Formats: sequence, C-alpha cells, structure tokens
Amino acid sequence: MPKPARSSPVRIDRRSPIAIHQQLYDRIRIAIDEGRMTPGERMPSTRSLAVQLGVARGTVDVAYARLAGEGYIMGRGQGGTIVSLALRRNIRPARPAGSPPAIPGAPAEALLPLRMGLPALDLFPRKLWARLAAREARTRSEASLGYPDPMGLPVLRDAIASYLAISRGIACRPEQIVITNGYQAALNLAAGILLAPGDTVWFEDPGYGFARDALQSLSMRIAPVPVDEEGLCVAYGQRYFPRARLAVVTPAHQSPLGVSLSLPRRQTLLAWAAETDSWILEDDYDCEFHYSGHKPPALKSIDGSDRVFYAGSFSKTLFPGLRLGYLVLPHRFVPAAAKLCRGLHRGAAVFEQGVVATFITNGHFARHLRRMRMHYKARRQALADALIAQFGEGIQLSLQPGGLHILARFPGHGGDAALAERALRHGLRPSPLSAQSIKHGAGEGLLMSFTNIPEKTAPDIAARLHSALG
Repeated sequence: MPKPARSSPVRIDRRSPIAIHQQLYDRIRIAIDEGRMTPGERMPSTRSLAVQLGVARGTVDVAYARLAGEGYIMGRGQGGTIVSLALRRNIRPARPAGSPPAIPGAPAEALLPLRMGLPALDLFPRKLWARLAAREARTRSEASLGYPDPMGLPVLRDAIASYLAISRGIACRPEQIVITNGYQAALNLAAGILLAPGDTVWFEDPGYGFARDALQSLSMRIAPVPVDEEGLCVAYGQRYFPRARLAVVTPAHQSPLGVSLSLPRRQTLLAWAAETDSWILEDDYDCEFHYSGHKPPALKSIDGSDRVFYAGSFSKTLFPGLRLGYLVLPHRFVPAAAKLCRGLHRGAAVFEQGVVATFITNGHFARHLRRMRMHYKARRQALADALIAQFGEGIQLSLQPGGLHILARFPGHGGDAALAERALRHGLRPSPLSAQSIKHGAGEGLLMSFTNIPEKTAPDIAARLHSALG
C-alpha cells in the first residue's frame, strides 16, 4: 500500500525570479534525492497541492509532468501519484543538519541531465544482460574460479581482436590485447612500459582532464599542443617539443572539441613517431558514434611502423560501472606488459569479462551499437533544436559529425565556469570548456551530453537551462 501523503513536500518563494513550476520541480526532486520523500510515498494530488500553495493547478501539473517524465514519480491510477519505486536503490539518505554539503560528482549528481561521460543508461538492455550473466554464473567451471590471467580472459581478448578487425580495421592478435580496468588503467599501463618520471608527453590542449591528471600524478612533463579544425597541430609539437616520448591523442572525435584528426596530420604524426623513436597512445573512446558520413578510421589501422598503443573502453558503449577497457600493444611490448601486469595485479574480474565476451560473440554488441547510433542521432538533434528554440541568436552550437556531446557557446552570458555553476543549481550538469585547457584556450562554452535526454524531454531541459542562465 502507498504511504500516506504529506500535507506539502515543498515551499515556494514568490519573490524569487525562478518560475513557480521550476521551484516546485527543484524542491520535490531534491527532497526525493535526499531521501526526505521515499519510494512508495504518496504525493499530494495536483489539485490539493495547488490549493495548499495558492497557485494554479496547471502550474503543479507542469512540475509533476516533468518529474514523471524523468522517473521521479509515477501514477497509480486511483491510487494517486507516488514517488517511483524504481528509485529504491538510487536515493541517498537525508543529510543531517549541519553536515557538509554533498561532494560534486557524488551519486546524487552522477545522473543529472547534460552530465558528460555517460551512455544512455535508460536504453541499456538490462534483461538481456541479466540472462547472459545468469548463464555465465551457471557455466563457470571450478577451475575458472581461481586467479585469472593478468592479461585478461582469453575468450574476451579473442572477441575484441575480431571486433577490431571488422569495425576499426585493426589487425592484431589476441596476445597483443590487455584487458584493463577502464581507460585510465590502460594509460597507466602504457606509461609504465614506456615512460620514466620527467619524460615529455604531447597532450591535446584542450584535452581530456582525467588523462592529464593521471600523467601528472606519474611525474610526467605535459607538453600542451593546440588543436584546430584538423585536430592536433602536429607541426607545433614537432617545433616546440621535439623530444617528446609519447603523444596522447583522440583522433576519431577529439575530446572535447569533437573534430577528427585529418589524414595528412595522421600521416605526419605517425612519421614523427617512427623518425624520433617515440610512441602514440590512441584513445578511441567514442569512435562508434558517428552520425553523418563515414566513420573516421582508427589511427592504429594505418600504423605501418607499429608505433601506436590503441586504447578502447566499454564505458561509453555499455556502461561505466562495468570498469572494463583494453589496450592493444605494439608487438614488441607484449612480454613487458605481461611482466608488468603480473607485478601490478592479478587481472580484472573474470565474471564480467565472460559476460562481455558472450555479448560480443553472440552479435548483441553490434546490434546494441547500431541501436544506440539511431537513438543518439535523434536525441542530439532534439536537444540542439530545443536549445535553438530557447536561446535563438544567443547560442552558438558546434555540431560535429560524431561524438556524445554538444558544445554550446553563450556570448554575453559571462564565464563558462559561472554558467556551469548556475546550471547545477537548477539540477543540470554541463561542464565548462575552459576547464579542459592548459595554455591554448579554445574559448568558453558548455559541454553538454545528450545521451540520457529522450527527445520528449529535450524542450524541458533546454527551458531549465535558459532559466538558469538568464
């Protein structure tokens, strides 16, 4: 039975410039997130809440519709409206009075709209995954429950080698593949094989901040190389940092600008590595999600001198909580990688590796990617259209042929860090572009993921952003 409704879960401030329906939405959502309203608790009817607050019933209807569309509340027919039961595992307990504020990036913020780095979690085939996981649990032999191969489960390495040959044109043997705990572990492994503290690393500027932080934590010298419409400015790196040991690049869809590394620059980069005995780490994090024209080839696919370490991850194609990625090694480094892996760890979780291997070999992975491309293309267009409808000439959108986010610039609205903070206060989580730069700024703007925004909710998200930015 639903828990009885409270008299009113919210209060409104009539002096606030924020619209009343927005205040209602924000306060109810926060109350649910903090556990002050619990799954199964009955909500006041729209009519009674409107009377209690002295507002129009339609105002309450708008707030409830948004909450229902995002899964916070659900209708139960004659049983009224309740806090969604599906939130039982996701809500956090209420914060005691006087306790410090929530840490940014904690679970309550992890799923906010526009947040970067997440695939469409609402579209993940959970039932299929559950069946494959159950099958994996039933068929695991006693011997397979021991310590795994530190380089990764052989059946998954076989599956990845076949997938890369077909999808990315990369010819590699399973023995060259190491299964890692995500991209950062792949980066750390490559650095452990190649680099010594103080070595110089070319790094795209602006670039992926987590990778930059990881390299700096290993005492590497970061050499910021600017990015333009053709990707990494290789000539700049050759001129100012000729003795770099490694170049870390995102050639398919540059992170965060989304441009693809042009073929002439790919060739120049590979030639530089061969001529200077340097190496390249290719982060191909979202290569599968390209919406117009041909998908950019992998740099590794034209690597005739075997100078490229190729890093892939299942965080964007499946889900980040899986914590599985892989690194394709140049042939000569296979023994060194095997030795380093044995010394660092006993391998990634075998059970999850087995499920992913089955997901790939049974054809589910390819079908999942095709489905995601279709949905992402529609979601991206819906969000872009909604933003233009709200902001008009006050917004400049950068829509590259691929990727999982939109770059939006707001001339005259102030600094992007302040804009991101204002958006967060309205329950949105875009990222400021300027935070990704070291030396060569690419201007200011907001990086906004569209993956978890269904087409029907895009107008509401754009309206909330407009309300936040003013």
